[in-house]
Amino acid sequence: MTTSEALLPGTRRALLHRIATAQSEGRAPSLVAAVQREGRIAWSGSRSCVEGHAPDDDTQFRIGSITKTFTAVLVLRLRDEGLLDLDDPLEKHLPGTGVGHVTARQLLGHSAGLGAETPAPWWERTPGSTRPDLAAVLGDEPLMHPPGHRHHYSNPGYTLLGSLVERVRGDAWAEVLRREILDPLGMDRTTASAQAPHAGGWAVHPWADVMLPEPAEDLGLMAPAGQLWSTTSDLLRFASFLARGDERVLRATSVEEMRTPVAPPEAGDWAGNYGLGLQVVQREGRTLLGHSGSLPGFLAALWISVEDDVAAVVLANATSGPLAGAVAADLVQIVADAEPRIPEPWRPLPEVDEELLALTGPWYWGTSIHTLKLLADRGFELQPLRGTGRGARFRACPDGTWTGLSGYYAGETLRVVRSADGTVDHLDLGSFVFTRTPYEPRAAVPGGVDEGGWRGLVT
Repeated sequence: MTTSEALLPGTRRALLHRIATAQSEGRAPSLVAAVQREGRIAWSGSRSCVEGHAPDDDTQFRIGSITKTFTAVLVLRLRDEGLLDLDDPLEKHLPGTGVGHVTARQLLGHSAGLGAETPAPWWERTPGSTRPDLAAVLGDEPLMHPPGHRHHYSNPGYTLLGSLVERVRGDAWAEVLRREILDPLGMDRTTASAQAPHAGGWAVHPWADVMLPEPAEDLGLMAPAGQLWSTTSDLLRFASFLARGDERVLRATSVEEMRTPVAPPEAGDWAGNYGLGLQVVQREGRTLLGHSGSLPGFLAALWISVEDDVAAVVLANATSGPLAGAVAADLVQIVADAEPRIPEPWRPLPEVDEELLALTGPWYWGTSIHTLKLLADRGFELQPLRGTGRGARFRACPDGTWTGLSGYYAGETLRVVRSADGTVDHLDLGSFVFTRTPYEPRAAVPGGVDEGGWRGLVT
């Protein structure tokens, strides 16, 4: 992977200090991290308890639940190809599970109501052969909550999604993953089983500086929830994809859909939301998207700030200790705050559409003033001019309308309503009427406009 322009010495030292502190205080046998800026590796570093054996960007670690994001991408690909709808009942494509009324969307966002774990024994530390079929994965009482009512993180839910991918594709999950994501993105060091060089997993005693090796089990049917091994270099390639999309894998609009929160987490769990296979968190005024992961012997985290165009990966070979998610978030913050992104030069639009240009400027919803700004690709941005209020960006549609992309107006339709003579009467946004002047008498304002017009205080 290409390396970007070097970071400043002070920034590099701050990054090294952060991971050194994490490895030392977290008592991790080894820890490796890397930061990407503008799609290129900007820094990497590592620490190890064995001198001369620090891991590098080609050393594999197990990444645990970051695997779920890969599985989610495979499901979104099926949707984009028209092979399923995210709101189809599972039974339509994967019959006989016993929870066929839940949907792929609910499974992706952990709102299907399934249990967090499989029945005993602990699935992360036992071979996948212990659970040879979905009935063994789900148990006798798979539902903990009514589907669609609350966020409840579920590892078995992603086993169902992996089995769904296998049923629709007619091939093993790992093979579909390699063919449809790993190969196109050049992630040849991301595999379902460890490939040298790789770290060994360790448990560190909580009250003594001694270690115990952890088993590295093949998770079988649970693989789509946490099987993968990867490197910092490969995961930063995946970060670029999650930030920008890649038509060879998944178009940018579908990747953006993955980032959209579908359910808040349980109270006291973690600060953020969950989209379709992606965690979305707010930290120090910055939105981070990605995923954390853990399996016995390993901790992992991948965070991306799309606005700053900075991503960070942290991998450690300890069952507990270093807070990989917090460290990765700190690495993003160190770079983004110390060396802010240089904005692209302002450039005018490539062409001017006079009809669209005529729609720009002030518009009133009742007495509340908003501005309409023309964007690239014939889109618009509507924002309140004073104070707080509802604003949004709108994407142009082939039928001459616009669709809201965020906030209150997400999915709502903005349309231009014309008078009989063809002139613009008003804008209609989800039934809200926007006029050029407050309660414009000539416009079709719901309820009409008082014939007496505006007036002062009558005494």
